[in-house]
Amino acid sequence: MEALCRDCGSRPDAARKACPACGSSRVVRHRELHDLAIAHLDCDAFYAAIEKRDRPELRDRPVIVGGHHRGVVAACCYLARTSGVRSAMPMFKALEACPEAAVVRPDMKKYAAVGREVRAMMTSLTPLVEPLSIDEAFMDLSGTKSLHRASPATTLAALARRVEAELAITLSIGLSYNKFLAKIASDLDKPRGFAAIGRAEAGSFLATRPVSLLWGVGPVMQRRLARDGITRIGELAGIGEEELATRYGKIGRRLWSCARGEDDRPVDPNRGARSLSSEITLEEDIADSEQLRPILWQLTETLARRLRKAGLAAGGVTLKLKTAGFRTVTRFRRLQTATRSADRMFRVAEPLLAREADGRAFRLIGVGAYNLVADGPDTQAGLFDAGPSEEDLDDVLDALRDRFGENAVVRGRGFRVRLARDGPSKVE
Repeated sequence: MEALCRDCGSRPDAARKACPACGSSRVVRHRELHDLAIAHLDCDAFYAAIEKRDRPELRDRPVIVGGHHRGVVAACCYLARTSGVRSAMPMFKALEACPEAAVVRPDMKKYAAVGREVRAMMTSLTPLVEPLSIDEAFMDLSGTKSLHRASPATTLAALARRVEAELAITLSIGLSYNKFLAKIASDLDKPRGFAAIGRAEAGSFLATRPVSLLWGVGPVMQRRLARDGITRIGELAGIGEEELATRYGKIGRRLWSCARGEDDRPVDPNRGARSLSSEITLEEDIADSEQLRPILWQLTETLARRLRKAGLAAGGVTLKLKTAGFRTVTRFRRLQTATRSADRMFRVAEPLLAREADGRAFRLIGVGAYNLVADGPDTQAGLFDAGPSEEDLDDVLDALRDRFGENAVVRGRGFRVRLARDGPSKVE
């Protein structure tokens, strides 16, 4: 059995309860600890932790980050979670569960800046860092032992100490031999955790876990598996690969591999965002499509600008609505050619909205881009198009807004719109 003190980096005898060098009880023990190299790192209660760091008066209080009254919870601290508060919960329900909580509006620019600092610390250790979101990433430290003169586990523990010392936030680490198990491991010891899953134990570890733990198994697939009498990963492991493929198609082979602790996906630093979206919770429920259209337009403009700044173009458009009864409606439409044009995306999203605006009142509206590709002009311009394209116009508007402010130039579609509760944009 190998051991590592997370607080000083020493390698004590695994039989000792505390580290003899520093007295810490935060000692991680595992037979394969210093042989594993694939890690998943996840900052603990990221948004809330930053707010507590910057506002000492909130340090001992439950903190919820999100919109007031009609908004939803974007994030919350662990103290709020003990009262039942969860991300994406309606704010009024969160405050019913934890009335003493302090509610703080999201500051995405601040969170993104801290996220970039954490990412820079990661990439200083290995170029193989695959971002998943603003506050989590995979790392592959294979072959770095001679470079850092330490095992990947020791290097990761040092990284966690550095993040805590320099940024005053904490992170949890999952260490394994592939991405699937590293992601699972990072959730085992939160917050401020460090857990490992090795090859020898993977099968027994997974056997009793629910199938929902598997990559790609959402509520619909869970119900389908349950109808076939499969609720635990071990039950999947007992079925042959070809039978699972016959029953469930392509995902069947993936289930077969994951149930055995297998995952051959590499840590890919060039993996781009799969989707990007912009949404708001409205001040009041709105049923009138004529009121919703200009809001959709302004959201689409915001989304298109974020795409252009990220150097991306959308291969598909998503419309998201949430009814007054909290039912989420999502509609998708693929594009023949990728675009970064707000006008093109709006022309796709608008008829989707028209079909759903059937008298129901909505409390949230959003627009998203998926199948993202590297930025470039649309490849199918009109045969007789003359003059500046939509992309050219967007570039000019971007330059004006960068110089004179976001409201310097407003297109007619969104001229009179006021978005009082713009929620955080999401990248997945």
